[in-house]
Amino acid sequence: MLSIRNLGKSFLCPESREVLHDVSLEVARGEYIAIMGESGIGKSTLLNLIAGLEMPDHGSIRLDGCELVGLDDNRLTRLRRQKMGFVFQAFHLLPYLTVSQNIALPLALNDVSERDASERVSSLLASIGLAGRGGSPVRELSGGEMQRVAIARALAHRPQLILADEPTGNLDPVSASHVQALLRDQVRQGNAAGILVTHSPAAAATTDRIYVLNPEGLFPRDAA
Repeated sequence: MLSIRNLGKSFLCPESREVLHDVSLEVARGEYIAIMGESGIGKSTLLNLIAGLEMPDHGSIRLDGCELVGLDDNRLTRLRRQKMGFVFQAFHLLPYLTVSQNIALPLALNDVSERDASERVSSLLASIGLAGRGGSPVRELSGGEMQRVAIARALAHRPQLILADEPTGNLDPVSASHVQALLRDQVRQGNAAGILVTHSPAAAATTDRIYVLNPEGLFPRDAA
């Protein structure tokens, strides 16, 4: 599903600094992996490269057989809209929309019919434990509930690749545990490929494989 080969990225800040060095990774459908590492090592940069939000200096990123490196902005935007789902630590929900409207956003962007969108949103609300709350403003939700809505929004269009960047960093232990289980289960049930960036050993333990990012590259935890 996702194949990364020899990825490299440097930034000028103010002098040249290599953030990612010779990173390679394979993630299959239905597989959920964690990426750990020290703060500032480049974990979020790696997710941005995979999503096409930044371009690498060298290397290859292939999603479902399509090479992302070198695609123009329009094609990358369409690919993200159709095939990727994002979950962020800060939720990024739209406060002036209801819970259902937030979840339905990617469906509207992908021209899903109103009837199909309504059915999918209802199903997702049940799966995240918020059935009957679709009409509530998101500002009325707790932090854990907001993160569950953010996950539902990321999954609404049934993406092939789910990227989660520290999704439980701001949550209490109970909410974090719920969100960790929800992400894991949704990746597997949707037969998607999932990548979790986290500092939390508990969150990483819910995945199939754990990798550690360091200045030399990306390695399985036991080999890092």
